[in-house]
Amino acid sequence: MMISVCMATYNGASFVDAQIRSILSQLSQEDEVIVVDDGSKDETPALIKRFNDRRITLIENSVNRGPVGSFKIALEHAKGDYLFLSDQDDVWHPDKVTKVMTAFQDDKAVVVVHDAIVTDQALAPIDNSWNHYNHSEPSQSFVRTLVKNGYTGAMMAFRRDLEALILPFPSKLPMHDWWIALIALKHRQKIVVLPDKLMDYRRHMGSVTGRHRRLQEIVADRFTMIKLLWKR
Repeated sequence: MMISVCMATYNGASFVDAQIRSILSQLSQEDEVIVVDDGSKDETPALIKRFNDRRITLIENSVNRGPVGSFKIALEHAKGDYLFLSDQDDVWHPDKVTKVMTAFQDDKAVVVVHDAIVTDQALAPIDNSWNHYNHSEPSQSFVRTLVKNGYTGAMMAFRRDLEALILPFPSKLPMHDWWIALIALKHRQKIVVLPDKLMDYRRHMGSVTGRHRRLQEIVADRFTMIKLLWKR
């Protein structure tokens, strides 16, 4: 029962050390962390190499592929039975892996998602719930999730069985976590939503999730997703 943590990094030198430490402390020696660095201009790759931990595999993109492309590469290299997605700048709580794995085993989940404490760059709390802060939560409804994505990759894990349905990522995919959730819902895979706050979720100027977007862009993404899902 091997766990693979898939992480995408880009100019994350200020945060990645703390995040990797919070992950490694919960893994066995048989588990792995696949890090795909997307052409960082700072010390991120050097900091990752400094761990000198055989559980960590660092893949450095020769060209910038963005978060979707980087997570695609990480998932393709992962060998685990259970795949956890991870951002570079959060901090996992010590009970995250245990609680998620319990949901997989006791509830027979295919996908497990959870809540998080929202913090600023220095890990000072902003909101006690990401779902509250984001005005959305994971839904068991395909249509509701298509309209507004309540699934956040950093709070998501899934069984390897799902990988055959989600990969390869289509070209021009708007976001990987939204795709994974919609594919799971479309194929009626069991999703367990934990109310537990199992990590500190940093919000700062470099954050990708939660950035303000134009209405035209939002609508276009939904039409794109509908076309992509039709083929799967």
